[in-house]
Amino acid sequence: MPRLDPLPPESTPALKAHFDFFLGTLGFTPNSVLTMQRKPKLVEAFAQLNAAVMDPTGEVDLGFRRLIGHLASKASGCLYCQAHTLLGAANFGVSEDKLAAIWTYDTSPLYDDKERVALEFALAAASQPNAVTDELFERLRAHWSEAQIVEILGVVAMFGFLNRWNDSMATPLEAVPNDVAQKTLGAQVWGPGKHAR
Repeated sequence: MPRLDPLPPESTPALKAHFDFFLGTLGFTPNSVLTMQRKPKLVEAFAQLNAAVMDPTGEVDLGFRRLIGHLASKASGCLYCQAHTLLGAANFGVSEDKLAAIWTYDTSPLYDDKERVALEFALAAASQPNAVTDELFERLRAHWSEAQIVEILGVVAMFGFLNRWNDSMATPLEAVPNDVAQKTLGAQVWGPGKHAR
């Protein structure tokens, strides 16, 4: 049960352009943003951050950025964001097999060494306390440029905000990401937890 109900999009007409952005990437406006609209400047700031972190002109693949967000969300335990990142990765071309292997990325042949170190970094960077070591960072630098590392950490940092927001609000999970997560991770006993409608 949500701690604050998402408001209908028409509650704040001035935010329509921001809501429409999510319609283009997800097919719906997330309940997290609909809850945030009680403070319109927060929605505006978050939309600007999201547009920068998920910039299509970036150097890190858009689907892979969602997988980075997924591992960061797994580290924090946010089931809402885990479902959203799987949907986003699928929408940006990540195969069903690769999605299903995300929790075993470190041994799956579907992931290469470059991807593995980025996903390991995402888990370490999202952990509390932070678990990024000099050794891990050097391994990351062996595969990724400085600009790409900034993009990767930008994803982790943005999901740090979203993980805390959605878990604290018990944001209700929308049907589409729930279905994708159930289908993808069902065998690994994934469920929406407090985010169930």
